[in-house]
Amino acid sequence: MRLVVAVVGKARNAALGEAIRDYETRAARYWPLDVHEVREERATGIPVDKVKEREGLRLSEKVPERAQTVACEIGGKSLSSEQFAELLQTAREQDRDLAFLIGGAFGLASSVTKDSTMKLSLAPWTLPHEIARLVLVEQIYRAGTIVRGEPYHK
Repeated sequence: MRLVVAVVGKARNAALGEAIRDYETRAARYWPLDVHEVREERATGIPVDKVKEREGLRLSEKVPERAQTVACEIGGKSLSSEQFAELLQTAREQDRDLAFLIGGAFGLASSVTKDSTMKLSLAPWTLPHEIARLVLVEQIYRAGTIVRGEPYHK
């Protein structure tokens, strides 16, 4: 079982990038975790759909062959922290890889969401992709503490 987090772009804010790396390091103590940042497409003079498709292709290249993909987007399924922990634990028990995909400034390409096994909402609001990444990796870390019965999740 392996968790993959594939995201468009890097955090532009240094403090936010530090927080993301901190939670990725913490999460990796509980789950085999691979994080991939793909290049953001320059949107100058290109239709938004084309930008999303190019970024979507880059994201798709980072998904392991038999992984189930989880598109992180507004309108997806909303899970409690406990339900999310159960999702990860079930994947572990079934030795199934999960790949979480976070789009860039314009979101995910329709081809990516259409081909995803699951759509997951990280919040009822639209989040900047850097904040979405932070929320996701914090929840992956939290899920590990829930599964182990540790006190982080109160």
